[in-house]
Order: sequence, then structure tokens, then C-alpha cells
Amino acid sequence: MSILEKTIQAFAELFPEEAAATVAVDGTAEEQTEKDSEAEGPVVARDYATRGFHLDIGVAPDQLVRAAEILFALDYFIESITGVDWPKEKQIEAVYDFCRYDFDLCRVVVRTRTPRDEPRLPTITGIYTGANWHERETHDFFGVVFDGHPNLIPLLLPEDADFHPLLKDFTA
Repeated sequence: MSILEKTIQAFAELFPEEAAATVAVDGTAEEQTEKDSEAEGPVVARDYATRGFHLDIGVAPDQLVRAAEILFALDYFIESITGVDWPKEKQIEAVYDFCRYDFDLCRVVVRTRTPRDEPRLPTITGIYTGANWHERETHDFFGVVFDGHPNLIPLLLPEDADFHPLLKDFTA
């Protein structure tokens, strides 16, 4: 069984009803864009050549820590955490990128959304210590508070900064 199949199978725990409904999306860039807009479900297989990752997994904030635990158990490492501001939807999306070191390459994106007016997510630093500075950076730029973070102080902004420069309504 490939690591992609093992990862999909492992996420069946979080999504038992949808596990059999994992959507495979591949093809040319034009086909990919069209299929992406039609793809639904929490676990979507993507074409690596057109997207740069193999699995796109959407979780609720309360499933985030368990998703990180699943990926850690499968020997994934954290590459990055960033945010996306969705002002019309009044949400902030946190995007977590994971990969593996071995030759059985599999890149996974985990996404979760939180209300824009009070963006809070649980920290994953207890699982991935390397998430520490990624969460601090995401807090700096998007204002996401990572509950349970051991040292959520500014990483790149001044300590007295009361702004988040990557929010779409930010003005200097």
C-alpha cells in the first residue's frame, strides 16, 4: 500500500462516513481547475504536477490536533503554516503543509477555518515543535491566536504591534 493510500485510510478515522468518498482529481491544468471547483469532501486527492501536493484535507478546528497526530504517526514533517484572509466570508483559513523525507514522497495540505473577528485555533507545537515559529508568524501576520502555544509572542513584528499586515483590510 502506498503512503498516499495509507494517509487516506488513516484519515478515515476523522471522517468515517466520507472515507469512501475521497475524490481523485487529476488531468491537465484546465481540467484540474474545473474538477477542483467540483471536488467536495474532507479529503481530496490532487494531481501533484498541477497543484504541488497530493492530498488536500479540510478539517474543523477541533480536528486539527488529531490531524497533526495522524500525520506525525505516518512520519510527515511540518513544512509551513500560513493564513488566508477571507473577509467576505468573515473567516481566516490556516493552511498547514506537510511532507515526508523518504522516497515515498507525499505532500499533504491541511486546511481549517476560524472566525475572522476572533481567530483561534489549537496549537500543534505539542506534536511538532517546529510549528512554534510558524504559528508565531501566522499570529503576527493574520492575528490567529494558537491556544496552548508555549510562547506566542511576536516573531517579526514589534512587540507593541496591534495590527496584522496580511489581512486584506490592513492599511499602513
